[in-house]
Amino acid sequence: MTAQQDIPSRMVYIVSDGTGITAEALARSILSQFNLAYSRIYIPFVDTLKKAQTARLQIQAEFDRTGIPPIVFSTLVIQELVDEIHLAKALHLDVIQPFIEPLKQELGIAPKQEIGLSHQNMENEEYKLRMEAINFTLEHDDGISEQNLQEADVILIGVSRSGKTPTSLYLAMQYGLKVANYPLIPDDFDRKVLPASLLAQKQKLFGLTIQPERLSKVRNERRPNSHYASLGNCQYEVAEAERLMLMNGVQFLSSTSKSIEEISTAIVSRMRAYSTQSINLSADSIAHFNLK
Repeated sequence: MTAQQDIPSRMVYIVSDGTGITAEALARSILSQFNLAYSRIYIPFVDTLKKAQTARLQIQAEFDRTGIPPIVFSTLVIQELVDEIHLAKALHLDVIQPFIEPLKQELGIAPKQEIGLSHQNMENEEYKLRMEAINFTLEHDDGISEQNLQEADVILIGVSRSGKTPTSLYLAMQYGLKVANYPLIPDDFDRKVLPASLLAQKQKLFGLTIQPERLSKVRNERRPNSHYASLGNCQYEVAEAERLMLMNGVQFLSSTSKSIEEISTAIVSRMRAYSTQSINLSADSIAHFNLK
């Protein structure tokens, strides 16, 4: 196998007629399988031939400058735009095009080949519910408000800096769930009971924990050399938080070595399985948490 130092860094272009989110996610997933150094350049909203020509010139200029073909991930759907981008000297990986013709043959239906269909949802009900979920989640971050907790789909608890806020926002944005999160503090440990407002929604509670060593490192980035970030305090808080969650029958998992996506998928799956209330999920969301 070629040594890593012999593999030149590559320039990766994310080209899309929309936001580029789909192409970027696929590029990140695929490239993670290779021990490769690379830089990304995003070229979104390529929805005219003129924009495609500009993108093609930019990609070609990179090859002319380095002599190394860039890697291009593209979600363009208009064939004319695809053909224009392909004129650049690069490795072209089209995300949409390879699936169009087989589906056309199987279904006997011509593709629409219209730009932005996957994101034309700003007026539909699912989009509105997602915006409501994001607003609710922001209003109930870090225990800011205990009002309307009965409207929450999920309530995350755990010590400070265990990953509650980013997980909450991801659940809201990706799954359209209303999420509240509450930081467990020494007062809770002393009382050995969760606040009454949380216990009233016990079936919606889910806990996050974290290895004390990791927690101390994260907290030191925020408050260096503080008692808050000390390993001893982190060990105490994590142990007490886990004890409190066990005493109250709250499911929890460790965020130490899991991505936000993995944590969120686990939460949705478990809450759906054990909650007495139905969580309203889109078909896309169901597909996500059914993946092993």
